[in-house]
Amino acid sequence: MCEDCGCSQANHTHAVGHHHHDDHTHEHDHDASGRTILLEQKILSRNDEIAAQNRTWLAERGVVAVNMISSPGSGKTFLLERTLERLRGKLGCAVITGDQQTQNDAKRLEGKGAVVKQIETISSCHLDAEQIARLLPETIGSDTKLLFIENVGNLVCPSAFDLGEHFKIALLSTAEGEDKPVKYPSLFTQAPVAVLTKMDLAPHLDWDIAVCRQHLRSVRPGVFIFELSAKTGEGMDAWIDYLQGLVAGN
Repeated sequence: MCEDCGCSQANHTHAVGHHHHDDHTHEHDHDASGRTILLEQKILSRNDEIAAQNRTWLAERGVVAVNMISSPGSGKTFLLERTLERLRGKLGCAVITGDQQTQNDAKRLEGKGAVVKQIETISSCHLDAEQIARLLPETIGSDTKLLFIENVGNLVCPSAFDLGEHFKIALLSTAEGEDKPVKYPSLFTQAPVAVLTKMDLAPHLDWDIAVCRQHLRSVRPGVFIFELSAKTGEGMDAWIDYLQGLVAGN
């Protein structure tokens, strides 16, 4: 089991280099660590191969895919609801959403004008490229131009896995504090786009937006930052314009 998230090591690789101590000899620890690292490298290598195939498959069909990653409760699903509503009839969209259990998110996103598929990962704390590959043919239609992958709520594990997306988008809600980018840099260093959600709550919280921006840019210089509230609509016009431009420029 992974010490960070409780996920089976056979299912992810972010723990490369971790030492899982036990009561056996020092020599045994070295051997076990070596076997663990080799296994995780093999898993990551296989995942990257499938991710590359996914990327080619999507490119051949002119589809832009974004991998949305955040902690639980950041507002990913609600933002997707409002996003799909505003893009309906303007841009062909599809969604693959992941959670450990339940179809709750898929049910929330149904009826918004997009094909929606749910993956229940059960014991795993992230999506992987093979799961995405299995769903692509039934998710992507002839008119699909934008695929949203809503990853499992977690700031660590999902960042280690390439799914074949064009790039990752990191979401951070105002209620989570300003320092998440420096506490969990593995995600924020990889994401060229960051979305600050629940901006309607900012006036009611001890939260400094300038400090948050500074932390984001310290781990990812040049990061493109959106500040919005899906609830009030603040900042949503810029977000929608960006998505439409992303597809137009593909």
